[in-house]
Amino acid sequence: MMSLSYLFVNLACISIPLIASFYPKYPFYKYWTAFFKANIFVSLFFIIWDYWFTEIGVWGFNNDYLTGIYLGVLPLEEILFFICIPFCCVFSYFALKHLIKKNPLEKLHQYISYGLITILLIIALINYNKLYTSITFFFTSAYLIYLRFKHVNLSYHYLTYLFILPFFFFSNGVLTGSFLVEPIVWYNDLENLGIRLFNIPIEDSIYGLLLIFLNIELYEYFINQSHKKSHYPF
Repeated sequence: MMSLSYLFVNLACISIPLIASFYPKYPFYKYWTAFFKANIFVSLFFIIWDYWFTEIGVWGFNNDYLTGIYLGVLPLEEILFFICIPFCCVFSYFALKHLIKKNPLEKLHQYISYGLITILLIIALINYNKLYTSITFFFTSAYLIYLRFKHVNLSYHYLTYLFILPFFFFSNGVLTGSFLVEPIVWYNDLENLGIRLFNIPIEDSIYGLLLIFLNIELYEYFINQSHKKSHYPF
């Protein structure tokens, strides 16, 4: 059973959103095509990044908690992570947009973005020699700059991120050693700030934000493309 631990984390995360996708009033399953199109591109980017970091020892995996199925240096469970977690997050985004009509972050999202861009860029530059910190913070700040340039309303993106934070702390907590004898995923602290939220490197929270926002934006892109085709069938 121990060898199924990481797989179980993935399945536990996706199970409720997957079932809730068939809720008749808000049927998310009708938008699965848009999600999976988006997720293919985002997952490919993160898998390449993940593969590189695993190869050079920025992080790694404990074989005791894995099924033993690998794609190169990456366990199957890690690849599934980039499908299961984004599915949960995009489903949450979809649900929150239907359930919360007056977003409390509507007037704040621009200031949140400016604050994050500034803080992340400064930390990335100061810690240029720490790969996990510098690359994660720089990529995220650059993407937020791009979204601000495109005038994207990020209020529901941030609301989704805040909503999933408790689940993030639980699932990532398990992966980084909470409730287990050893962590499923280990980190080389020479490549990060060494600041932990419980067992979780603080960089994971920014890495997660980038993963969520990329999936949401591409999901919205494919939704819009679908709507355009329905209006212009020829």
